Amino acid sequence: MEELTLVVMAAGMGSRFGGLKQITPVDEEGNFIIDYSVFDAKEAGFQKVVFIIKEENESIFKNTIGNRLKDKIKVSYAFQKQNDIPKNIDIKNRVKPWGTVQAILAAKPFVDGPFVVINADDFYGKNAYQEAAKFLQNNHNPYTYASIAYTYESTTMDNQAVKRGVLSIKEDKITSIIESSIEKIGDKIIATPLNKEPAFEITKDTLVSMNIFAFQKDVFQILEEYWQAFFERDEEEILKGEVLLPECLEENLKRCKIILINRPSNSKWLGMTYSSDLDIVKEQIKELKKKKEYFEKLWEE
Repeated sequence: MEELTLVVMAAGMGSRFGGLKQITPVDEEGNFIIDYSVFDAKEAGFQKVVFIIKEENESIFKNTIGNRLKDKIKVSYAFQKQNDIPKNIDIKNRVKPWGTVQAILAAKPFVDGPFVVINADDFYGKNAYQEAAKFLQNNHNPYTYASIAYTYESTTMDNQAVKRGVLSIKEDKITSIIESSIEKIGDKIIATPLNKEPAFEITKDTLVSMNIFAFQKDVFQILEEYWQAFFERDEEEILKGEVLLPECLEENLKRCKIILINRPSNSKWLGMTYSSDLDIVKEQIKELKKKKEYFEKLWEE
């Protein structure tokens, strides 16, 4: 069987959090959320991890998480570069990254087969990786992928507004992903689509995407086509926009070019969007250790 690869998107700026949150310790041993993600993925059968980072952060990544993981799993680094674009335009005033489609394309040279992509600052839990591995081991159909979905309720840690991909599902197939800002207003949960469509109500059990997807390698063709098409837009729109994975998947679902299978996770999600989330994450991980889901020292034999 082909090697399973974990692709970790870690090039985000962490502006809302207030720093490089991917390398913020979340336990007394100094582990980051990434350490737990790699640990869970390896237990589920993944043999390799690719970190997508900014080139200027290579040294700090290698000197922290990279060096302590290199004896546990195969580690590679891919760089998401601001100037790695298919069009000659002036980008000197652009600060933010181009988005998650470019990030995953940066990992292409290091991915030889099926893979799972995740956010570096999200804790997905053991079951998410087990579901992803099971899907990849049993599915070999072209252009057929999986979204590891969560209930909205399981992805909230306080009452602040969050961005989630609201999923529409028919039988076991996802028919749409609507990227939305979601917040509680009174006793209702309201999702406001980022594409300016009308807001709508969801329930606590509505399934949402947390940017964890299981892909076959043929997804790179889909991503490349979407990436190239973005640069055919008006230059002002290009300079202000981002090329986002959920929007790419949504467009290709509408065009019936891909099949996206729903694989819900029963794990508890944890994340660090805001600096206030850190204490919550630390306390939750401490509880998971008390329940013996993890060793006190994560990688102890």
